[in-house]
Amino acid sequence: MKELLQFLRDLDRNNNREWFNANKERYLSVQKRWNAFCEELIREVGAYDEDVARLTLRECTYKIYRDTRFRADKTPYKTHFGCFLAKGGKKSMHAGYYFHIGTGEGEEYPAAHMLAAGNYCYDPKAVKLLREDISSEWDRFSGEILANVGPGFVPDMEGALKRVPRDYPADAPYADWMRMKSYCLVTTVDDDFITSDHLAHRVAERMRPTKPFLDFINRAVDYAIEEL
Repeated sequence: MKELLQFLRDLDRNNNREWFNANKERYLSVQKRWNAFCEELIREVGAYDEDVARLTLRECTYKIYRDTRFRADKTPYKTHFGCFLAKGGKKSMHAGYYFHIGTGEGEEYPAAHMLAAGNYCYDPKAVKLLREDISSEWDRFSGEILANVGPGFVPDMEGALKRVPRDYPADAPYADWMRMKSYCLVTTVDDDFITSDHLAHRVAERMRPTKPFLDFINRAVDYAIEEL
């Protein structure tokens, strides 16, 4: 992954169409390497999650071109490669396993090399159900699921409500989870993790303990989809 990482850092310093076009062959080379990695990751995670085992590369990966139509930042290219393994594919609304390689270490998204379990876009019905499920099953959710998700994973509070919804006590142990709209756990890794051998296997093993969390989230998502 050293070649891929260096390409992203060079792109970060030269994020324009002229540079990208001049380095198109280099991009195609690292894209091929990334796609091979993603296919291997699908197999590794699919060994313990049958929903992932059914996925295709197209259902899990993203284009490098940014949609700048409604953004102040007009730089044309992403400076990370990402892969999202979720039941039904990346557009399904289900929670899943996300991994990306960015342009820095320990920096904020999207620069950091990041692993995540969850999703950032749920139907409001799913959010309502998740709040009900988490509050009513807090002992199991916190003691059996969150306690075993593995080292480093923390709830992502980006975009959370400033206040706890009025239906729930503000001093409850689960109060922060009631404020969330994007139910996701995140952690970052460094360059050594990225560039060491057997990356797909190591990513899959870091993700494995998050499967019960994803199953819990997707139970509500499945129900919400049935009600749509």
